[in-house]
Amino acid sequence: MALLLLLLLLLPINSISSSPPCHKDHHKLLSLAFHSVSNFNLSHCPSSPLTILKLSSHNLTGTISWLYLTNISTLQVLDLSHNSLTGSIPGSFWSSSSSLTHLNLAGNHLGGTLRFPSSSSSLLSLNLSNNHFTKLSGLHHLSNLQVLDLSLNSINGVFPSDFPPLTNLHVLNLSFNNLSGFLSPKTLSKFGSSSFQKAGSLITSSLPPPPPPPPQNKNNNHKNNKKHKISYKIVAISATSVLLLLVTLLTITIFSLRRRRTRRRRKGDEIDKEKVVEQCAPWVAEAKWSSPVIIFEKPLMELTFADLATATSCFSKDSQLADGHRCGPLYRAVLAGDMHVVIRVLKDGASCDAEELSQLRHPNLLPILGYCLAGKEKLFLYEYMEKGDMRRWLNELPAARSGEEDEMLELCDWPARHKVALGVARGLAFLHQGSRRPVVHGHLVPANVLLDDEMEARVADFGVVDGGEGSVVEDVYGFGLLVLELVTGKGGGWSEKEVERVRTAVRGGRAAEVVDVELRRREECSPEMEKEMVEFVRVGYLCTAQCEMKRPTMQQVVGLLKDIRPTC
Repeated sequence: MALLLLLLLLLPINSISSSPPCHKDHHKLLSLAFHSVSNFNLSHCPSSPLTILKLSSHNLTGTISWLYLTNISTLQVLDLSHNSLTGSIPGSFWSSSSSLTHLNLAGNHLGGTLRFPSSSSSLLSLNLSNNHFTKLSGLHHLSNLQVLDLSLNSINGVFPSDFPPLTNLHVLNLSFNNLSGFLSPKTLSKFGSSSFQKAGSLITSSLPPPPPPPPQNKNNNHKNNKKHKISYKIVAISATSVLLLLVTLLTITIFSLRRRRTRRRRKGDEIDKEKVVEQCAPWVAEAKWSSPVIIFEKPLMELTFADLATATSCFSKDSQLADGHRCGPLYRAVLAGDMHVVIRVLKDGASCDAEELSQLRHPNLLPILGYCLAGKEKLFLYEYMEKGDMRRWLNELPAARSGEEDEMLELCDWPARHKVALGVARGLAFLHQGSRRPVVHGHLVPANVLLDDEMEARVADFGVVDGGEGSVVEDVYGFGLLVLELVTGKGGGWSEKEVERVRTAVRGGRAAEVVDVELRRREECSPEMEKEMVEFVRVGYLCTAQCEMKRPTMQQVVGLLKDIRPTC
């Protein structure tokens, strides 16, 4: 019966046929939503009104701007399964998508916390299996849900209190997660044991409730009291014996586990390599799998390269965030203790010193959490920033301008962009002049400017470019490009021709023409703000001077930016 219902629920998804081009408004919204996604083709979308969008197994790679999809009020069925989409899903997506009934995002690289507000109860079918989600919030609000698949994630939660009403669910799969709670025989019978395979520490009990105690005869109270005294002595002696036995067993177990762990470390290279040698990149199979992972702030945390390989599916494309053509590929992983990290595999075992770089601490730098030397490869671990990087933030700004209520709405304005630039400038100034010796970033691009929970800029991947590449003045030029991207809203990399076009406008007194038109259209954009934006463009002009000697230092840039907005 459950299988038949599942087929009926999924029938609309499988009944899509070829159709004419999308409605003009929907066409534009889809273009914006998939602006940062590779291999997206508008010709694959259905006709107006857009009610069903099925792009399963289309090799889509990148981050979706979910806020645009919420503006498609007619969308009922969305299937983006089996692609390579990354990032997290904002809570506003669920609250604003009031018409959405069927959602399938299985087999991607999405992660973070799933937040479902109370207004997201229209969903009937939800498949988020085989992703990297870790936490749940408000899932119980989905009172109408009939199909739920959260298998193959790393979700922490309590069953059944954190989940929708089980009476309405017909299909449920929570296998391969980290759940706790109670699993009743009735629930196990309804959904089957495979739905809870390796789902965590769920407690299953088939014992009936204990019967009530028999009524006591008042005439036998005296005799019963004597029996109780004797029983208490027996119980006390038995409890002491059991306690001693448990302590002995616990001691034996601890020593056994330690010996087993030692043996596993010794044999880890051979056993693990045999399992993955055929599916891993050559460098992974050749690495030393028992190599320890050093976590600076958690020196007692016992991790090895094998743990990193497991958390990244053997450093597969599924876990890769960026190819890192200059510094080395970047992977996302969730380690023991719900520790979310990004792992940079440095190219050719770069000679940078992790211990030295870890000492560089500043509010606008993303410090190295730890490292691992696995043979020829050197791996650096960083904290995972759920808010994403500067490029993703800029791509999602237009969606927030549309009026959606979201945490990014207040960040569309000019002060927010200035704040990001000032944070990056402070971080670079510390690297260049605040540390014991100048540290060159070498690859300052929007993808290396991350945003923390307070939306403060955190400069990442500093000091990892090897071979003497880069210089302080080149970092200043890279910062100038960031400024131009922030003030114009134009991403996708800047060519020398485009930079020269902006510089020509500044020299001709037309700096205001290059400012993002959306910034100037805002109601609160006063003449004073326009003047600040023009000065901001001039900072980018100074930093991108062709003559390196004419470029300011980053400490000077911090002063210029603070002068533009003295309250910062």
